[in-house]
This record gives sequence, C-alpha cells and structure tokens, in this order.
Amino acid sequence: MIGDLRLQSLEEQGVPHGEHTVAVKPRRVPDWETVRIFLEVLRSGSFRAASERLGQSINALRRKVDELEHAMGVILLTRHVDGVRATAEGEKIFSAALRMEAASFDLLQARNSVKKDVEGEVRLAVTEGFGTFWLAPRLVEFQRANPKLMVHLNCMTKSADVLRLEADVSIQLERPAAPDLRMAKIGRVHAMFFASKSYLDTYGHPKSIEDLKNHRLVIQSDGRKRAQELYDQLFPGLSPIGFVSLRTNVASAHYWSIAKGAGIGMLATYAQALGAQLVPLDIGIVHPIDIWMSYHPDAKRIARVKRTIDWIVQSFDPQRFPWFRDEFIHPNDLAKEYHGDPLVNSLFAGYAGQPSFEEESYASQLRAQHPRR
Repeated sequence: MIGDLRLQSLEEQGVPHGEHTVAVKPRRVPDWETVRIFLEVLRSGSFRAASERLGQSINALRRKVDELEHAMGVILLTRHVDGVRATAEGEKIFSAALRMEAASFDLLQARNSVKKDVEGEVRLAVTEGFGTFWLAPRLVEFQRANPKLMVHLNCMTKSADVLRLEADVSIQLERPAAPDLRMAKIGRVHAMFFASKSYLDTYGHPKSIEDLKNHRLVIQSDGRKRAQELYDQLFPGLSPIGFVSLRTNVASAHYWSIAKGAGIGMLATYAQALGAQLVPLDIGIVHPIDIWMSYHPDAKRIARVKRTIDWIVQSFDPQRFPWFRDEFIHPNDLAKEYHGDPLVNSLFAGYAGQPSFEEESYASQLRAQHPRR
C-alpha cells in the first residue's frame, strides 16, 4: 500500500494543489540502461541467467536494480531460491518499461532509416557451421562489392532475438517463434552419416543402423532438444557411454573430429567439399533441416540491411547451390548438379574443378563396393 501511494500524485492522495509541495522528495528519473537491465533480469528469471546473457557481473546487475528501486521508491523484485519474481509494483514498472523499450527501438530504427547509403555496420547472427564454412569465405566477395559496409558476423549456438535488436538479421535452423518477425525459409540441408577414410580403413564400413551400434559416434549438441530426440529415435535405450566418443556444441569441432577419425557422425551432404576425405554412409538415414532467415519488420527500410538480406538470399539460392534444395541429392552427385562459376574464396573448392585421380579412384571403389539402395 505504501508503495502504491508513492507512485500516486499528490492530487490522487487527496492533497490540494499548492499544499505540502515539498512533502515528497523528487526522485531522479531512471536512465534507459538501468531499466533495460531490470527488464533482462525479469525476462531471464534470475540475476545469474541475466548476467550470462548480458556479460556483466551479478553484483553489477544487482546494483542497477537497487538504483531503480531507489529511484521508483518501491520494491520491484523479490528473491527466491529459484530466481526472482516481480512484486505488484514491479509488474506496473515492467509494463511501462516494455513501452519504453519499444520506443527506444523505434528511435533506433528512425535514426538508421535516415541513412540511405550502403555503409555502416550490419549485425548478422548465424549458426556456427554456416558462419564458418559458408558465409565467412563468401564475405570477401560481398565486402569488395560494398567497401563501406562492415558485417558483424556473430556465430551463435542459440538464436538471436531480432525483435530486441540483438542482431539485424538472423539465420537459424529452427523456425522463429516470434509472430512479429519477418521470416523466410531460404533453403534446406540434408544431414547423413559420414566417416573419414582413415576411420573406415581401421574399423570397417557399417551397412545399417544396427551395425552402427558397433562403432563410435560423434555428436553435435548445443543444448536443444532436437539432437537428443534424434539420438533417442535412432538408438532407443542405448546409453552413450562406450558408444559416443565425443560430444561438442560447435559445427567446426564436430566436422574436424569426424574428419580426423574420432568416430562416425552426421554432417550436411556438402561435407565432402570442405577438404577432408569424408565418405557418406548409405545406411538409410537422411535428416532434412530447414534454413530460416528472420529480421525486424522495419529492417528492409535500411539500405545496408536490405543489401545484406539480398546477399544472404543469393548465398543460399537452392537453384544455384544444389545442396540447399528441398529434395535430397546424394553427396556423390552434388558435383554433377552444380553448374555455376567456380566458388572463389570459398572452402567449397572441391566443386570448382575436377577431383584428383586418387579421390576419384577411391570414390569409384566405394560406389562399387557399397551400391546405394
């Protein structure tokens, strides 16, 4: 009750205008950074989670919330074993803070839309695999065409919140859930099991899922349910201990662990073109994954963001790059399906010219020994 009275004006408290004008000490209006931290703590559910997300210490966040409570004259949060919860007063401030956040976004968008030239910074959030193996090599070409544009390529294991301007554009492997986003499916990858030539020479060639259980598995898992669900579907009831040799959260480590013989793992069908002698395993498992691009509804009004979006769409064009088509194309057939120019400055150099005699000879032997079903 006391907190509610502090938020009311003198007139609402029954004090006539002009009387007791100094009875309530004026408080400093909180700055946006302090309000933003309060929002993040409530959204995250705890100071620890907010600290990890914002990259600031827990004590620093607590000081900011204490400052906001002092400025408002009310208690906004209560601490619990499982995190924090908003008080009734905190809920009111939270609603007002959301409107303040929306206004700040509008202000930034208005500032950005004033600049029509293709220059400045664009923040692009992308999965680590696409960022490392596909977009980063192609950025050289994009930069030459847009010398005043700086791309902040943020390779993330979790999707960025585009509506809150954590990124201008996001590329992810799950359909965005926020209804207010602009989103588009820009392609699809097909994952299947691969092994290195050295691994197969040492441990043999599995011919079925059941046979695969006698080998060592390498898994990429970033904490999402999809990887665990796929494992449970393929290997129900099978403990990973003694079966999974390595679990990693990033695509580059996953790729190279398979390429160096640590075990058998699932990779996109274009994996052969990245440089290592990888062999696709035809054991009847192909896992399609859609590629999604999302951006803020006003993003295309900004010239530099629109230019980047157009480049992204071209970079994942399924007609130009067959490994991004909806239909599955076997890795051994991708080279024949690609008819574009040599992929300059790309790690996909394997598709730019003829394979070496050793590579072609080995691929032919494998196709003869293990024909596709």
